[in-house]
Amino acid sequence: MILRVALWLGLCALVLPQTATSQGSNDIFIVPLEDANDGQSNAPGTGEIVSEDRRIEAEAATGGVVRALDKVSGETRDLTIETGASARFGRMEVNLGECRYPADNPDGDAFAYLVVRVDGTDGAVFAGWMIASSPALNALDNARYDVWVLRCITS
Repeated sequence: MILRVALWLGLCALVLPQTATSQGSNDIFIVPLEDANDGQSNAPGTGEIVSEDRRIEAEAATGGVVRALDKVSGETRDLTIETGASARFGRMEVNLGECRYPADNPDGDAFAYLVVRVDGTDGAVFAGWMIASSPALNALDNARYDVWVLRCITS
């Protein structure tokens, strides 16, 4: 029995890393510049969006625009939120922690850190980075509401 378990664990150790690497990784990481430059701080509000095959310098925006959907009523609304502020839509509150955009293309992709709370639930139902071009990558999972990032406010 012990031999079977040892063989199974050995087989899993061989198969699992191959499965993880064969799928490839398109993960995108947002790294503050002080971490990317070995502790040397840069101007506030800047950072790097790090992908496996490229690095893009990003700047922090003064706010962002997110679209909210009530799946029950079918109502949608664009919420303009300043960084650090929140907006309400029905029983949902959306807080924008930060919105970043590519420094060389302000109209390009937006990356926003959102915290979403719904009345009647304990704590946040969503907290994390959401990407405008790929909202399903890290999506809000709620039966009634949906939220996705549209763009950052750059002026």
